[in-house]
Amino acid sequence: MGVVDPTRYAQFKPLFCACVQEIYKPEDDWLSDPITEIELLGSDGLPDESDFAILPYIGLFLHEVRQGLFDPFVIVPSTPGMAEESASLFVQQDLFDSQPSAQDDTERALIDQLIAATNLYNSGEAIKELFAFTIKLREFAPFNAMLLHIQKPGLTHAATAQDWHKRFGRVPKKGTRPLLVLRTKGPVDFVFDILDTEGRDVPVDAFAFPTFGNLTDNRFTEFMRSVKKERIDVVALDAGDGQAGWIRLLAASKAKTGKNLYQLAYNRNHDAATRFVTVAHELAHLYLGHLGLDAGRRVPDRRDTPHALMEVEAEMAAYLVAMRNGLKPRSESYLANYKGAFEDLNLYAVTRAANAVETAMGIAAQKLWNEKA
Repeated sequence: MGVVDPTRYAQFKPLFCACVQEIYKPEDDWLSDPITEIELLGSDGLPDESDFAILPYIGLFLHEVRQGLFDPFVIVPSTPGMAEESASLFVQQDLFDSQPSAQDDTERALIDQLIAATNLYNSGEAIKELFAFTIKLREFAPFNAMLLHIQKPGLTHAATAQDWHKRFGRVPKKGTRPLLVLRTKGPVDFVFDILDTEGRDVPVDAFAFPTFGNLTDNRFTEFMRSVKKERIDVVALDAGDGQAGWIRLLAASKAKTGKNLYQLAYNRNHDAATRFVTVAHELAHLYLGHLGLDAGRRVPDRRDTPHALMEVEAEMAAYLVAMRNGLKPRSESYLANYKGAFEDLNLYAVTRAANAVETAMGIAAQKLWNEKA
């Protein structure tokens, strides 16, 4: 799973073609050969990087061949400037005068200051505790759950004074201090811990939300319909088990505040739960800024993030989304390949990306909370 950089793909493509020409004949059914991916990983001229970094490019190469977009047995010229010319079709141009808003910068500065001042997340155990809290507090978006954890780690349930009164017949106790969260389309909201309210008893299932531990194909299809509405072309790959998916930029928006167009691929041969995690991971790359600036989505340009850290950030965001919705991804085994990248983990970016992924898939906390009401 990972981001496909168009410049690098343009460099790798002739290497893959040369490998195919060397090993197979045009009449061979090499696309169905399970060891084709392994053979392509051994292509001469590839950089000395992990298989995980190269696999998304192989996945895109095989997909384009299956779609009949080119014939690998027709020699692809590798001339100076070819990579730059190919990349110009896909690489996001600097079309926007404005960077993400000053409000974004202010939010980031405040959260960084808050995290640094509290010294809460300076160990793996502390981050694990934060994620467990965020998973449990499903009525709030991941980013707001992190804010609440910073302010009151032992909290179990919270809501605005209006929600407590209208939904549960409860009111904040006199003199109670509210907790602060960010509002969806405004500055901030104040919420209150259940222990700081009084009134009628709260039903046992008051904060229970539907999960999909046994995710069905039909439910997964619903999620993909939501994703497609976000100017994201979704492709179902017919690939081997070792290939999960990828995402790439197709076209930058010409409108100053428009959304870019992307293409996201997942392996249709995986079960629905695995497909869900793959899609969440690839969407996280988008919202983490790993594909560059997207003014319409308020996504900054973070393409200079090291590859290993990109994968850690995307998988952590996907892990949060999956666990909050009743799935148990195998993130531990995946993240084991990137152990050295955890020191620079950006919790602000990860939780904000998890917010955006849930929204894109139609399972945002606010949406579920409103539906429950």
